[in-house]
Amino acid sequence: MTTKQGFAKTIKTLLVTGAAILAIAFTAQAQVQTTTTTARAGASTTQVKIDRGEIVYVSGNSVVIKTDDGMLHHFNNVPESVTITVDGKQLNIHQVQPGMKVERQTITTSTPRTITTVSTVTGTVWHVSPPNSVILTMENGQNQQFKIPNGQKFTVDGQVVDAFGLKKGMRISAQKVVETPEVVVAQEIKRTGIMPTPPPAPQADVPILILVVNTAPAPVQKAAEELPKTGSNLPLLGFIGTLLIGMGLAVKTARVMASR
Repeated sequence: MTTKQGFAKTIKTLLVTGAAILAIAFTAQAQVQTTTTTARAGASTTQVKIDRGEIVYVSGNSVVIKTDDGMLHHFNNVPESVTITVDGKQLNIHQVQPGMKVERQTITTSTPRTITTVSTVTGTVWHVSPPNSVILTMENGQNQQFKIPNGQKFTVDGQVVDAFGLKKGMRISAQKVVETPEVVVAQEIKRTGIMPTPPPAPQADVPILILVVNTAPAPVQKAAEELPKTGSNLPLLGFIGTLLIGMGLAVKTARVMASR
């Protein structure tokens, strides 16, 4: 056999072997059964972040908000789907106005869970190279080589053995269990606002009320104040009577003196 013929035969052998390996690989994939389960691994935690501010500028889909720390934040191209709840109504970017007080609550919920993947393979040992690999004859008659993970156990007739306990012709079943922890994060954003206080309405024209005060002359004081209505004339009559009696006595005394 010439060198050229030997090389061609080698190439042909490699091609056939490669095709056989590919066929075995695709067949083996159908022989391995994989199940995946997801289980919650703990309680969820919730964090709430609150940001407050005031709208100072609105134009089109752009808005500038001044936060409580005095910083200005420019939000450009705000979609109309982003709304703010004001008095039970949903307002979009075209309905807000400067002076509006806004609040954003960011609620973050983290839930731990574990994803468990179980791969099960069943076959007959055709060749074993402990502790690294084993070649199994699958149910369809094809052989497939599997890498043996460190510490992998096999079930043989109800008994659990490691790679060194495998022998050719044994009917074995092996499982590979992979647990992957992960945290599922869900976020909810709530936006609320308060409309600015409207400016006071301009005062209407109020008629001017002119108060005119008439000054009347002061009353003249009477010379003698009137007696009260409850007063009596009896003292005055007594005085007059006493005066008359005195005058009569004086006249009588004068006549006696004159007759002497």
